Amino acid sequence: MAILSALWSWLPHALLFSLCVFFVFFLGYCLYIRHLHLKYDHIPGPPRKSFLFGHSAYLVEVMKKDGVVHDLFLEWAETYGPVYRLNVLHYVIIGVYCPEATKEILMSPKYPKDKFLYKRLFNLFGQRFLGNGLVTAQNHELWYKQRRIMDPAFSSLYLRGLTGTFNERAEKLMERLSEEADNNTVANMLHLVNCVALDIIAKVAFGVDLDLLKYSSPFPKAIETCLKGMCYYVRDTTFEYKPQNWPFIREVREASRLLRSTGAQWINERKTAIQNGENVPKDILTQIIKSAGQEEVMTKEDEEFMLDNFVTFFIAGQETTANQLAFCIMELGRHPDILERVKKEVDEVIGVKTEISYDDLGNLTYLSQVLKETLRIYPTAPGTSRDLLEDMVIDGHHIPGGVTCMFSSYASGRLEKFFKDPLKFDPDRFHPDAPKPYYCYYPFALGPRSCLGQNFAQLEAKLVMAKLIQRFDFTLVPGQSFDIKDTGTLRPKSGVLCKIQHRHTS
Repeated sequence: MAILSALWSWLPHALLFSLCVFFVFFLGYCLYIRHLHLKYDHIPGPPRKSFLFGHSAYLVEVMKKDGVVHDLFLEWAETYGPVYRLNVLHYVIIGVYCPEATKEILMSPKYPKDKFLYKRLFNLFGQRFLGNGLVTAQNHELWYKQRRIMDPAFSSLYLRGLTGTFNERAEKLMERLSEEADNNTVANMLHLVNCVALDIIAKVAFGVDLDLLKYSSPFPKAIETCLKGMCYYVRDTTFEYKPQNWPFIREVREASRLLRSTGAQWINERKTAIQNGENVPKDILTQIIKSAGQEEVMTKEDEEFMLDNFVTFFIAGQETTANQLAFCIMELGRHPDILERVKKEVDEVIGVKTEISYDDLGNLTYLSQVLKETLRIYPTAPGTSRDLLEDMVIDGHHIPGGVTCMFSSYASGRLEKFFKDPLKFDPDRFHPDAPKPYYCYYPFALGPRSCLGQNFAQLEAKLVMAKLIQRFDFTLVPGQSFDIKDTGTLRPKSGVLCKIQHRHTS
């Protein structure tokens, strides 16, 4: 009893001491933030909405209105110039839209991916997500080891051998569109190309038949939930502490667990098959496992890296390509003259063939221009960032080291200074004889950390579009929105609703 009484008597003192410690810590933190403001406030930028949270309130407001954060970055670039400053807690972020600095920073391995963003992508609300995979690895040696393992699975020689599978999966979409045409129903093109893109990555990369155009699957919803969770986790530092958000956070964790457990199952099944000497598909997963097996020592962490990269490729291999296809269909529907030029080229190169070859795709020059212009206006992975460790001068502004440089390919692609009449959809900007954009067009990033799967994605997108245009006419359903939905990646908000008709009828 005496001990309990003594504890009660000491409790107020302990609470007072804790409050004092907290106050001293908080005061020190505020002084540090004030120091950073003084250090970087010579760089232009929008006014802060909060001393502590800086500019994050702007991002939260945009998300609440279901807007596009990169439209805000574009507005700031137009208002404050090619270099502007943002503050979030004790982080300082510099928006950079200067081609020379973009070249210097993105093309060099000495500028690592930024700690704030890519550490947030390691897990989502405590559940491991992208981990230390190719996208998120900050250490150059760690990244290079993984890239060396992955490279053979994305070589041009290997991709050439995948066109048969691309054709096979794309044919399933053509069959579904034929049904839509016969039944005179409205097709949600975003949903359909999402299904075929996930089918392709599952089959080509992992040897798994999902057949999502016929069968339901939890994967599309899981991917969408993870991406939505990623947006809130990165852009709103207070999101996870609000009780009303906890049910959604549980959904995000469950979705991430589903993707990783699926990856572990598929990887282990394939490893077992290889060890047993069974015939296995010569797909990307087999190549990754065999290449990884060439390493002298395979640690548990190496196994986790493989799983991290499974999640990365599973999401990126579906999400970005599907969104590009949907935006491309939307713009062709809005520009009948451009669509007619694409039809003419497809008819000349492909004719009535059902099996499109790798060489055929190389001859679809104008379709390539259309896909590149789609990515200029709608870069489905709209930005990247790097840490600036040392002082640097950008566009006449002295930038002290220790900050993050943010690059928005969405904003760069819509700036008048880089592209005349930037909102006009004009594939001739990418004509072979046209001047090449100088470090202001980078939908797959640039330099050593550029997207490994960009050739894979463009091969797939071109083949699907060529088959669609070869077989069908499509018109956009009147009255739908052409707005963009920002889920970390960018997708058409309306879903791109189309009426489909057969092109070749007897």
